[in-house]
Amino acid sequence: MNHLYILLTILFTVYGQIIIKWQVQLAGAFPQNGTEKVNFIIKLLLNPWVMSSFVCAFLAALSWMAAMTKFPLSYAYPFMSLAFVLVMFLSALFFKEPVTIPKTIGLALIILGIVIGSKG
Repeated sequence: MNHLYILLTILFTVYGQIIIKWQVQLAGAFPQNGTEKVNFIIKLLLNPWVMSSFVCAFLAALSWMAAMTKFPLSYAYPFMSLAFVLVMFLSALFFKEPVTIPKTIGLALIILGIVIGSKG
């Protein structure tokens, strides 16, 4: 049950990253003009989806605080690397980003590191 706090931290974090990417992509290119930049940012900040990603960032922080009451930081923190794994696969699925051999090798090394680190 204690590992659920780590899992929730990861899931809330990944949700936020995917939602922000999605909404920024829909918003278009970042403007060049100073006033247009401010309007662009304000529009994104008031976007309900972006707001939900901020709520999830807050929930991730709360989950992480709970995890820190149960585990040493040196044990729990490597699990945060699973966010990289999930983001890569979800980015490929939702945004058609390429999954290359170097990325796959890197992710395999991350997972191997988590396995080894969680044993020690």
